[in-house]
Amino acid sequence: MPSFDVVIEPDLVELRNAVDQAGREIATRFDFKGTSAAVELASATPSTRELLLLGDSDFQLDQVRDLLLARLARRGVDIRFLDLSAARQKIGGDRMRWPVAVRSGIDADSARRIVAAVKASRRKVQAVVQGDTVRVTGAQRDDLQRTIALLRSEHPEWPLAFRNFRD
Repeated sequence: MPSFDVVIEPDLVELRNAVDQAGREIATRFDFKGTSAAVELASATPSTRELLLLGDSDFQLDQVRDLLLARLARRGVDIRFLDLSAARQKIGGDRMRWPVAVRSGIDADSARRIVAAVKASRRKVQAVVQGDTVRVTGAQRDDLQRTIALLRSEHPEWPLAFRNFRD
């Protein structure tokens, strides 16, 4: 029976490369000379991936963010993986820190919304939550391809990927 998995999973190699490129550009740019501006990949464990943006002011943090987003776009990493809603923190003196979480895996609420969307489509497919992925199975390959198109159109705010497509 044909099936596929719905996941939210960034390409970690490209993410690390984009962070490294942004860090190199920050080190060479004239307007960042003598400042604490930096971007770091704080942790690379699967459960707590986080980027740290460092700077001397809110304006500088915005510049670091724009630089990072440009590097991510060039490397082909979807910027919807980044959760930029965290508060900026003052860490002493004029220095500021901005923790940016990297989304990975489908949380329980999002998985339920995906399953509900698949069921509401009234196609001959079933969706089952399996940890941080959603497995969709169906009798025909065409139904699965229509389901992929449906999920992409109904949830454009999530960087969904469809893996493990089997006939």
